[in-house]
Amino acid sequence: MIQNPIFKGFNPDPCICRKGDDYYVAVSSFEWMPGIPVYHSRDLKNWELYTHVLTDDTKPNLTRLPSAKGIWAPCLTYCEAENMFYVVYGVMNSMNARYFDVNNYVIKAPDIKGPWSEPVYTHSSGFDASLFHDTDGRKYIVSLEWETRENYEKPGVICLVEYDPVAEKVIGYPKRIWRGGTDRGCIEAPHITRRGDYYYIMCAEGGTGYNHCVTMGRSKNIWGPYEGDPENPIVTSSPNQSNERHDPDHLKPKYFNPDSVLQKSGHASYVDLPTGETYLVHHCGRPFVPELRCTLGRETAIQKMKWTEDGWLRMADGSNLAKEFCEESTLPLCPMPQMPSFDDFDSDTLGIFYYSPRISPTSCTDLTARHGWLRIYGQESLCSLNRTSLVARKLTSVYATVTTKLDFHPEVYQHMAGLVLYYDNMNYIFLRKYYSETLSGSALSITQLENGKKTEYLDVRTPLGEEPICMRLNIRGRKCWFEWSYDNDPYTRIGPEFDTTKYSDEYCEFGEFTGAFVGMACTDAALHCHSADFDFFSYQAEEDKSVD
Repeated sequence: MIQNPIFKGFNPDPCICRKGDDYYVAVSSFEWMPGIPVYHSRDLKNWELYTHVLTDDTKPNLTRLPSAKGIWAPCLTYCEAENMFYVVYGVMNSMNARYFDVNNYVIKAPDIKGPWSEPVYTHSSGFDASLFHDTDGRKYIVSLEWETRENYEKPGVICLVEYDPVAEKVIGYPKRIWRGGTDRGCIEAPHITRRGDYYYIMCAEGGTGYNHCVTMGRSKNIWGPYEGDPENPIVTSSPNQSNERHDPDHLKPKYFNPDSVLQKSGHASYVDLPTGETYLVHHCGRPFVPELRCTLGRETAIQKMKWTEDGWLRMADGSNLAKEFCEESTLPLCPMPQMPSFDDFDSDTLGIFYYSPRISPTSCTDLTARHGWLRIYGQESLCSLNRTSLVARKLTSVYATVTTKLDFHPEVYQHMAGLVLYYDNMNYIFLRKYYSETLSGSALSITQLENGKKTEYLDVRTPLGEEPICMRLNIRGRKCWFEWSYDNDPYTRIGPEFDTTKYSDEYCEFGEFTGAFVGMACTDAALHCHSADFDFFSYQAEEDKSVD
C-alpha cells in the first residue's frame, strides 16, 4: 500500500503528468525560492524531489510580495507531439480588496530539468491557469475568472481561451464555460483533458479548506456546455452535500470530518497509466484537533481511480472519501533517493531541499569560503518582505528534532544568527546568538513573532563565549522548545515552551496557504555583510507519527 501523504509538509496544488515511464508532479511554492518543486517517480509509490522549474530569483522577482503571494498553482503538462514540457504558472501580486492581481505565464522545455524558455505572458483574468494540448495541435488555457464585482457569486467562474503557440498570445478574451458540479461554491483549479469523444473538466470546489473537493464535468465541445458528474464530488474529505455558493470564505472549519485522517482534500489532477490504471493526486491537510490548525500546510496525497463504463472517473474503492492508504499500481517498484536527514555541508553545492523566502538560497550563501561549513551572509531581519537570509527546509512532521552548529562573532546589536521555526515574516521563533550591549559581548536569547507582535525573551538571556555552539529545536506535537550546548552534549534548555499549532494557515493572520519551515538564519541590519558559519544541519523527523 501507499501511505498518504506522499509529499509531506508544504506541497499544495499538485499537477501530475507522464512522459514514457516517468511521472512528474509539480506543486506550488508561493513566496519561496527556488520555485515550483517537481517530484519524480516511476512507480507512483517511491518519489524523489527532482528539480525546480524557477531557479532565477529575478524571473520572477518575488521581493516585497506579502506572504502567501508569489507562485500559485503551476500546471505541468507534456506534449508528446512536440516532445516538450510546458508549465503555466501565476504570479499573485496582491489580494487587496479582493481584486486578486495575478499575471499568468507559460514556459516550455524539452527536458524537465530545463533550461526553460523565457516566460510568455498570457493573461491576468484569473488564477490556477492550466494548459490543454488538443489532438489537432491547438492549445487552450483554462482558469478561474476571479469575480470582483458586487452582487455576483464569488470567487467566480471557470473560463477558457485559446492560446496561439506561434504568436505566443491568447486569442481574444477568456470565455466563461463552467460554474461547477456542486453547490459548494468557491470553484477553482481547473484542468481540461480529453478521453474519447469527451472533453473533461476537473475542478476543485468548496474552498481550499475543510469543504474542499474534486469535481468533474464533460462535453463533446471544448467550449461546452459541460454536464456535471451525477456523483460529484468524486474525491473529498467531507462527503455530505452542502450549498455554500453564498459564502466566499475558503476555510469553512464547520465541515471538518472527524472520520477522515486527510482533511481539505481537493485541487487534483490525474494520470492514466499504460497498464490501464488511473491515479489522481490531490492536496490535503492533517490538522491538530480540536484546534484545526495545519502546521504542515497542505500536503500531496494520491488515490487510485477507475473509469466507469459510462465514462466517469471514480475512486477505485467505490467511495469518494480520500483515504490515508492507497493501493499500489502494477508498475515495477523503483526506489528513489531520499532527502538526507543530516547535511554536513561537505558538498560545493547547496542541497536541493533548501529554500529561502523570496530570494534564491544560493544568493546569500557560500559553501567554498570555509570547507565543510555553510556560510550565510546576513541581510535584513526575518520580518522583512525583501531580502532575508534564511535557509530552511520544509517541516514534514510535527515530531522532529532539528540541530545545527553555529560559529558566529557578532560585533553590534544588529548582528544575529541561529535556528528558526518559521511560518512567515510575522510568525516565527528564533533562537539567536547576538551582541548584547548590556553584557558587552555575545549572548543567546529567543525572539518570537506572533501575528506581528514581537516578544524578546530577555529573561533567558545567556552570556556566551566565542567558541561555536550547538542549537536544537525539539518539536513534540503541540509543544516545541529550544536547547543549546557548547560541544553537542549535554544540552541545556532555554526559554519557554511554544505552541506548535500556531505556526499554521489557520492561526496566522498575515499569510495563508503555505506551511512551517525550520532553518538557519543570519541578520546584519547594519551593513548587510556580516556572516555566520554553520557546520551541519540535522533534521530528524518521525515521518510515520501522526498529527494528534
